[in-house]
Amino acid sequence: MEHLFERHVWAEIDLDALRDNFKTTRRLAGDMPLCAVVKADAYGHGAVRCAQTFAEAGAAWLAVSRLTEALELRRAGQALPILILGRTDPCFAGVLAAHRITQCCYSLPYARALAAEAQSAGVTVDIHLKADTGMGRIGFALRTDFDAALREMVEACTLPGLRMTGLFQHFAAADEAGADSVAYTRAQHALFLRTFEGLRAAGHEPALVHCDNSAGTLLYPDWPAGLPAGRRMGRPGIILYGYPPSGEVACPPLRPVMTLKTVVSMVKELAPGQSVSYGRRFTAAAPTRAATLCAGYADGYPRLLSEGRGVVDLHGHPCPVLGRVCMDQLLVDVSAVPQTAEGDEAILWGGGCQADTAATIAQKTGTIAYELLCGVARRVPRVYLAQGRTVGIDDYLSC
Repeated sequence: MEHLFERHVWAEIDLDALRDNFKTTRRLAGDMPLCAVVKADAYGHGAVRCAQTFAEAGAAWLAVSRLTEALELRRAGQALPILILGRTDPCFAGVLAAHRITQCCYSLPYARALAAEAQSAGVTVDIHLKADTGMGRIGFALRTDFDAALREMVEACTLPGLRMTGLFQHFAAADEAGADSVAYTRAQHALFLRTFEGLRAAGHEPALVHCDNSAGTLLYPDWPAGLPAGRRMGRPGIILYGYPPSGEVACPPLRPVMTLKTVVSMVKELAPGQSVSYGRRFTAAAPTRAATLCAGYADGYPRLLSEGRGVVDLHGHPCPVLGRVCMDQLLVDVSAVPQTAEGDEAILWGGGCQADTAATIAQKTGTIAYELLCGVARRVPRVYLAQGRTVGIDDYLSC
């Protein structure tokens, strides 16, 4: 009864694969300390349990996108240092300090506002300075005016209520193999090192420096070069969950961590001329055996996989989607799998089966594996496996 849940649509999360991917990544990074990125509910895999697995495997830090994600980890008892990669409203300075959460600091106006709130609350907030070396989202604008940006960073380091403990950046095109992208990435890195040297010369040497995302970890594991090993840290994300950052980056063997599953709700025989689903986009030309599955685009299975583009696994056989994917249901052709019956388990995507993977679905639908994984809905329980056994279930709607 401890692991009872409704077999409707669920995501199986292989914690052994997650742990193996972390170890592979750390080995590629020359055993450099790693900050495991667990934002967006660990890319849809469940932040609390993934963070626990990373901590047990030796992660040095965790990274999230926003305050609520950090607080979820703290409420779960997670003690590792946590970095928020995006904005936190300065009015939460006291919360950041109370929960030992490090905040990204990306501009002088933001630094001043955060410092004022920290002083008002009587606390000191740890910050990592965000250097914008070419990503162009948030960060001190070093490409626009290096000297001015560096002066602003130095001033942020001197503000009462703030304690600068790190410096980081994000690569914009490290996952692209073209000569222009490689040159751009190297220019970003050179500008980042120049920033570090500028801070050090001003008497504000960062204690921790990190610039490598997943692509950077794979391609440039020794960056930032020239710094003491104890100050450098990698910050991988998608590779921890078993997927390369892009098709242009050579990747070691990784194990996809998530398998998305559902069950057959009904099996029917379609006579020639019968059609199925919205818009009647499939009409049987010959007798066709069809199975209805309890999954749809509201669960995270893309509607763009309609009309035969999607392939699921039933009894080890590939079964194409028939007609349009609906919000909560879809149909597949099981003519080649006559043993299919109500209640049978179907794999919507996963590794080592006849179904699609998140990578192949991404190619078919014009997106990236990140979006698919993050798009698995909250109504889909996450079922955690270790050594082939169910060790936990996060059923968000039943909490």
